[in-house]
Amino acid sequence: MSKQASAAQVGVICAIAAYSMWGVAPVYFKQLMVLPAAEILMHRVIWSVVLLVGLIAALKQWPKVGAAFRNRRVMQILFVAGLLLGANWLLFIWAINNDHILDASLGYYINPLINVFLGRLFLGERLRNLQRVAVGLAVIGVAILIFSYGHVPWIALVLAGSFSVYGLLRKQVAVDSLPGLFIETLMLSPLAIVYWVFFGSEYSNLFNNDATLNTLILAAGIVTTAPLLCFTAAARRIMYSTLGFFQYIGPTLMFILAVYLYGEPLEESRLVTFGFVWLALILFSADSLVNYRSQRKAQKQIIKESME
Repeated sequence: MSKQASAAQVGVICAIAAYSMWGVAPVYFKQLMVLPAAEILMHRVIWSVVLLVGLIAALKQWPKVGAAFRNRRVMQILFVAGLLLGANWLLFIWAINNDHILDASLGYYINPLINVFLGRLFLGERLRNLQRVAVGLAVIGVAILIFSYGHVPWIALVLAGSFSVYGLLRKQVAVDSLPGLFIETLMLSPLAIVYWVFFGSEYSNLFNNDATLNTLILAAGIVTTAPLLCFTAAARRIMYSTLGFFQYIGPTLMFILAVYLYGEPLEESRLVTFGFVWLALILFSADSLVNYRSQRKAQKQIIKESME
């Protein structure tokens, strides 16, 4: 097996691991239901900072952190991105612990379609025909849910929208994912500490908790950083367009957990909405695959002509 093929294999394994960990995250957060969502977020921020300090030191990425700190524009964007990420985490935790995992799943299914829409709106990226159809189908699916179910699926839309805008902001700064996440969580940590000191629940004093609960609380840093490290490793080894095909593992696992493990009701209107979104994603993936193959063919042709 060639070195390139071996690296691609490792990349695929890392991609599956990353999206699988994100997909089963609800199981972890369900174990912390005794804590308010804001307090779980607080621990997620603080213990992520602690873990990331060790990782950045081990991987010798302090120069990248320092370069970001010296750039005012980068710090401003990362601050806004951090607030969006914190809001996304808070809503995600609240949704899980209030039996809205299906809404969270729908949000992360919609996320890649909103990414395409925002790319058209802010980056001037042109939508291909199948992409237009895919976005249209997703809009129809959400509209059906609004009219038949009686309310806007705000949890799904806010989760998808906040994470898409976060991704859009991160595209504006040349900062690697690990240093970027460290800076974002570091800027959120003063708010987390203030919450811990003044608004923490009875469980905020770790000395009063049993070992099991404290272990779960301290694991918040690992739950946050482990999938990100796998994602980064995958992105380095396989094409980004290929990586995109694995992103549906997460919301699919959430969907299965919601329906079969936690028994969330799947009304007909919701199922119709998911059907439209799934169809949209099939078209979206097919379009991405066709475009990827045509680009590779064009690249090979250019290389062939340059060698002649």
